[in-house]
Amino acid sequence: MADMEVQERKIVVAIDEGDESIYALTWAIKNVVSQNSNDTVILLYAKPPLKIYSTLDGSGNKRFFSSDPILPVSMTVRFVIAGYLFSSDVIMSMEKYSKEVADSVIEKAKRVCEDLQNVKVEARIEKGDARDVICDAVEKIGADMLVMGTHGYGMIKRAFLGSVNTHCAQNVKCPVLIVKKPKSEVGSKSS
Repeated sequence: MADMEVQERKIVVAIDEGDESIYALTWAIKNVVSQNSNDTVILLYAKPPLKIYSTLDGSGNKRFFSSDPILPVSMTVRFVIAGYLFSSDVIMSMEKYSKEVADSVIEKAKRVCEDLQNVKVEARIEKGDARDVICDAVEKIGADMLVMGTHGYGMIKRAFLGSVNTHCAQNVKCPVLIVKKPKSEVGSKSS
């Protein structure tokens, strides 16, 4: 029995800007990831795309239509995002900020994983709707488990906002572990 090789598990942890995903990562490290294994923890961040639509040119024709423009800085194109008009410089600033947020979230998650030994930690930043990004990545990676935090939305908020957790739990082919952060006891007296 001692000759048996420990099989590598690929554990994808979906992370975002919220404390709930970092809590889920911490919980998974303590309760799921084996320190004496060949486990790989894959930190996955879904960077939401900017919804960009072009303005009309003088003739009334659309000049550009894209949700992910690749435009040279020299172009003086104006875009409408959620009803507001932006120049390409503003769009580039928004993209830069989005990248900085993604990098910051990944770095925070990596710090949580610093003390892991014999466990590989990989990070991925994918662009797109979180539901699609997570499901696609889990399939491509061949994950053995998906770990997600939950914001704890009630039934009404879930109905309007949708639930990434529900979508992923219904569509991925591996086990999904949804970790709920306990409510902190605000104002409780200590004895």
